[in-house]
Amino acid sequence: MTEATHFAASTPPIEIVSVSGPELITYADELAALLVETVDSGASVGFLAPLDRGAAADWWRGRAAAVDAGDQRVWIARDGERVAGTIGLNPAPLPNASHRAEISKVMVRPSMRGQGLGRSLLAVAERAAAEAGLTLLVLDTETGSSAERLYRAAGWTECGSIPDYAGDPAGTLKPTTFYYKAIRAAGQPASCR
Repeated sequence: MTEATHFAASTPPIEIVSVSGPELITYADELAALLVETVDSGASVGFLAPLDRGAAADWWRGRAAAVDAGDQRVWIARDGERVAGTIGLNPAPLPNASHRAEISKVMVRPSMRGQGLGRSLLAVAERAAAEAGLTLLVLDTETGSSAERLYRAAGWTECGSIPDYAGDPAGTLKPTTFYYKAIRAAGQPASCR
């Protein structure tokens, strides 16, 4: 684990850490439990319910190579040894988009929502993006979801929605809203964008 950020709004404090590919494999079962719980709570994160925990763990293990290659970053929030949340940062792969990345798989255990952990995960990913010289972040979420409130409160700008973009956990097609956030790269003057 390369870094740790502490989120002190809970007892015991939650630690947010960046994980390597091998660490992602180590945490795959706990991340699978988080993913299943997130889908079961109705959150649209790309999977349909009921989500098999083994399939969810395999999905996480499948991300390890991308993490090791630097094509993706993953952070986990730990409450002791239990995974309480996660976030991903996926830099754009094309040369003309090297200034931007996508935020993905923002998940917080339902029992921990509303306490600021989602915002702390976003802040960690935004800071890492700025340190990597990225200046634009994008994400999408189900229109009307509670996640929209989180993104707006964290300073993200809505840029439009597409009807019937993705199925919710029950498979019903729902609109998706896209957001962006311009960030300042580390060392860049505040007046630059």
